[in-house]
Amino acid sequence: MKKVGLYFGTFNPIHIGHLVIANHMAEFSDLDEVWLVITPHSPFKKKKTLLDNNHRYEMVYEATKDYPKLRPSKIEFELPQPNYTVNTLFHLTEKYGADYEFSLMMGEDNLKGLHKWKNYEAILEHHKIYVYPRISEGETDHSFKGHPKIIHIDAPIMEISSTFIRKQHKAGKNIRPLLPENVWKYLDEMNFYR
Repeated sequence: MKKVGLYFGTFNPIHIGHLVIANHMAEFSDLDEVWLVITPHSPFKKKKTLLDNNHRYEMVYEATKDYPKLRPSKIEFELPQPNYTVNTLFHLTEKYGADYEFSLMMGEDNLKGLHKWKNYEAILEHHKIYVYPRISEGETDHSFKGHPKIIHIDAPIMEISSTFIRKQHKAGKNIRPLLPENVWKYLDEMNFYR
């Protein structure tokens, strides 16, 4: 059975922080692969700031193509919107069957809000959650402490945001070092976020 970690995000754009976390989870946990699932529309984000789905998929593809344990996924493009993680997990389990074990990946900051997710109890019943550290304030919901399905991974703390990259690029700042080289080339050619 192949163990796959699902790393959800709008990846608008994907940056080196995303890549470092995804690669770390693939190399230093018991996961065999990490799929970067491009989210078409998060119920918690405004859609108007998102690039077209296929452009974001192309950037994730460009960022991951040289990493055999990482792969882009546009599985959520096929699902009704707005979509919820529990629906994606159900869809993937139905599609791939017993050959794959799907787990979630999330930062500690997202774990704090897990109790607000649609059907989070069902997610925890059937799937593991791999948590990587983030610098954030406040405590994680105490009911998740010591939960057998929540696995903390000592990964590098990456404090880079796509919002910061978009804003600074628009302001004319050099954000090239924050992006994988192929992503920078694509973003620059397409004149995104100007």
